[in-house]
Amino acid sequence: MILERRRWIMQEQVQEVLNKLRPFLLRDGGDVELIDVDNEGIVLLRLMGACGNCPSSTITLKAGIERALMAEVPGVTEIEQVF
Repeated sequence: MILERRRWIMQEQVQEVLNKLRPFLLRDGGDVELIDVDNEGIVLLRLMGACGNCPSSTITLKAGIERALMAEVPGVTEIEQVF
C-alpha cells in the first residue's frame, strides 16, 4: 500500500515536470508521454511526433528530460524510452 502511494505521488510529480518541459518539445513538433514509474524509480517515457524519430531524441531524453526529472522528483533513478 505504501509503495503504491509513493509510486502514485512520483507519477504526479513526474507529470508536473513533463508539463513544464512540454512547450519546448511542442515548439519542435514533438511531445512526451508518461508510460509508467516503477517501484525502483525508473520512469518510462514515449517521445512522440517529431521527437519520436529524431536523431537527437536520446540527447533530449537523457540530457534534458532525465536531468530535469532527477533534479525535481525525489526517487527518480533513471529514464527509459519506450517505443
